[in-house]
Amino acid sequence: MGIGKLDGLTAFVSAAAIGDLVEVLVLKAETSLIYCKPIRFIENSPDRIEVDCPVFFPDSGGVCGGCDFRHITYEAELRAKTNFVRDAFERIGGFKSGVEFLPILPSKIVDRYRNKAQYPVAMTENGAVAGFYAARSHRVIPCADCKLHPEVFGQIKDFIVDYINENGLSVYDEEQHSGVIRRICIRQGQHSKEINVCIVACRYTPELKKLAIAVMDTFEQVKGVSVNINPDKTNSIWGRRTHRLCGQPNIVDTMCGVKVVISPRSFYQVNTLAAEELYTQVAEFANLNNPETAQLSTILDLYCGIGTIGLSLASKVKQVVGYEENPQAVANAVMNCKANRIDNAIFICGDAGDFSDITPDVVILDPTRKGCEPSVLAKVAALSTKTIVMVSCDPATAARDCARLGEFGYETRFVRPVDMFPRTRHVECVAQLIKKP
Repeated sequence: MGIGKLDGLTAFVSAAAIGDLVEVLVLKAETSLIYCKPIRFIENSPDRIEVDCPVFFPDSGGVCGGCDFRHITYEAELRAKTNFVRDAFERIGGFKSGVEFLPILPSKIVDRYRNKAQYPVAMTENGAVAGFYAARSHRVIPCADCKLHPEVFGQIKDFIVDYINENGLSVYDEEQHSGVIRRICIRQGQHSKEINVCIVACRYTPELKKLAIAVMDTFEQVKGVSVNINPDKTNSIWGRRTHRLCGQPNIVDTMCGVKVVISPRSFYQVNTLAAEELYTQVAEFANLNNPETAQLSTILDLYCGIGTIGLSLASKVKQVVGYEENPQAVANAVMNCKANRIDNAIFICGDAGDFSDITPDVVILDPTRKGCEPSVLAKVAALSTKTIVMVSCDPATAARDCARLGEFGYETRFVRPVDMFPRTRHVECVAQLIKKP
């Protein structure tokens, strides 16, 4: 939102850029705040550009909630995200001095960068549709071609929706908790171009097998189709069980020159090219650029997913030990070791705080958006490891967790924003923490 002053009130204006002069409609008023939407742009900001998506949230009256920055230049977006990270560390983490904020690493590509899509499916009076949720709702908005995804994703999605409508397949009704097909999930290897499709459904039906065969017959890049069974009344996308319908259960790609096996549910950075830049920064913050000292190092990789960070560092160090609670991701990590003939990395299925009998030289933390559990931070700090590298997709929780580690004697030295998610409000960051003497 843009922020302005109006008659002593602070006005928050959706889709406004710094430098815009805007006529607004007040939607909500509080004691000192008003929330507005623009009616007319009187003067445009120098950062404003023409929007290239017909369902972009602010320009379409709140249709799609996926992108936030399609109305400003990429340079302006990077400035905003740099401020997001700095503000989080200064305001939430309390880092007023002593931290050096390095320039943001931009994404090499701004559009078509996502290697994963998860389309909710809904039934309307005109038949089944798939797309994205409208902003602040669970109303599904069809989107023919999302600029964040490879074009082939839209083609596969549309083929499946047409197949559903032509063959009368059952679609899940969220309010009634009835029906079968809930989501269409697609993953693609950035370098290999291999694609896996996973249909999330309340239960298995024979029609899903026929649909899977039709998808593979139509799209050469699709190497396998799976079904994930989620029978619960929940907002969670995934259920516990995933079954192969046809083809291969996984796809293969490369990350930092390492071959990686990716299953439908495993965590894998959605912007591969930006992730490779991020992992290079992790290696630098882990002080692994000196081969003589790096070869003696043991890395403890917590919340490791399919092991991409640890495996990208394995050739530089003595040993990598990874912990991950998702058994499917751990299985992929083990497969990735074998596929790359890496014999100095082990991956263990367990909570991030389950590690024991290890004296690492570097700890890497790459938690989910909610950040690290306090118990994990306390246990990591008890190791008195010299260097901790924090990777986070939420600067707010990263700042909070770095501050907590500060209470255990760790000094946050450097923070680098990394734009993993162009055109959205989200920004990754990586921080280096050093144990105080």
